[in-house]
Amino acid sequence: MPFVLVSQPRPHVTLITLNRPERMNAMAFDVMVPLREALEDAGRDNGTRAVVLTGAGRGFCSGADLESPGRIPGIEGLTVSSIALRSMELLDDVVRTMRRLHQPVIAAINGPAIGGGFCLGLAADVRLAADTAYFRAAGITNGLTASELGLSYLLPRAIGSSRAFEIMLSGRDVDAAEAERVGLVSRAVPGAELLDAACDLAERVAGFSRPGVELTKRTLWAGLDAASLEAHMGHEGLAQLFVRLTTRNFEEAIAARKEGRAPDFRD
Repeated sequence: MPFVLVSQPRPHVTLITLNRPERMNAMAFDVMVPLREALEDAGRDNGTRAVVLTGAGRGFCSGADLESPGRIPGIEGLTVSSIALRSMELLDDVVRTMRRLHQPVIAAINGPAIGGGFCLGLAADVRLAADTAYFRAAGITNGLTASELGLSYLLPRAIGSSRAFEIMLSGRDVDAAEAERVGLVSRAVPGAELLDAACDLAERVAGFSRPGVELTKRTLWAGLDAASLEAHMGHEGLAQLFVRLTTRNFEEAIAARKEGRAPDFRD
């Protein structure tokens, strides 16, 4: 059985499922390499307009697999130090790949998201959680740092610096209700409804203009990195002008609204 499953549950929606439930979908390299490849394939698939990422079984991802880490590709002849660097680069690249995708990535967090699994969820553009899910920055409780795979960058931007510091320094669990309250996830729903909720959102996004969605994702992330409002507003304005002047999407939206039908965005 492959450790990563790919399916298309709705039109233009690709579902990627971490499929190692007996290990709570831990981040063995045998899982992360095919996950990166599945994300890259989805990014190249012009029929995919949104991606949903979830885990099989009762967990989303339990972080590093300390018992069965799997094999790191391309390390023949390297020393331990170089192997360590290659391993971190591989895991980091999964997070970077999610950011680079043209399509929005929606994480359907169906259970515990611990350590690297917490980071994986944060790397998504949108997070929905089952009511049984929880999050833990586990590194600090294991005698390491809580910061890994972009967590110290992503978490403060998601929930603010004070909450991020407290969660990362304490290593405590954040349940789904608190995650929704502080903005770590956009919604917490009953577990049986999670995948449908994520796919409903993905299908809605897929119905909009392709450049409109792609540029919205880009400008949202650029806004989090922007040094000033002045600098960022220029990027936003260019994106809006690009879609307005190079497509008939706006005219189609107005016509559809007048005619009481769904718009047909042909970009």
